[in-house]
Amino acid sequence: MLSPGTHELGPENGTLSVRTGRKGAAAKAGHDLLIRVTAWKATIEVGDGIAISLDADPTSLRVLEGTGGMQALDDGDRDNIRQTIDDEVLLRQGIAFRSTSAVAAADGSRVSVQGELTLVGTTRPIAFDVIVDGDRLSGSTVITQSDWGIKPYSALFGALKVADEVEISLDASLPSS
Repeated sequence: MLSPGTHELGPENGTLSVRTGRKGAAAKAGHDLLIRVTAWKATIEVGDGIAISLDADPTSLRVLEGTGGMQALDDGDRDNIRQTIDDEVLLRQGIAFRSTSAVAAADGSRVSVQGELTLVGTTRPIAFDVIVDGDRLSGSTVITQSDWGIKPYSALFGALKVADEVEISLDASLPSS
């Protein structure tokens, strides 16, 4: 159960991650990526209701691992992916989420959240659940990049594409009061 007050989360007490998949005729040449957001801040305000906000620096995404593919990712590959995310995918534009509704389950083990996510200047509604287990919070949702006007990255004349759907996950511990 979330205790009343303002709870601030960030990389010092949690992880915000993005998982991508691949598709296309040359999909086996590419990698499924696990990307960590290294600069973000979330605020959870618990009082008469629950309000949640999150801001992330789009230039702070770093590839942790790439699975599959014809060969392992090296540091140069990781740098190229980061540069592509900055210059072609997120365009260095801020990432923001603001809840419009957050309702805790009667036992406090889950919070159903609705709100608005802003990516590359486009704001759209999104909904997800946050699991509350003691001081641990976790949750994930799948977004479709094209819903925000993002054209999924492709290579080899379109034979290798990043899947339009990406998973966003949060796993964090509430800071001690």
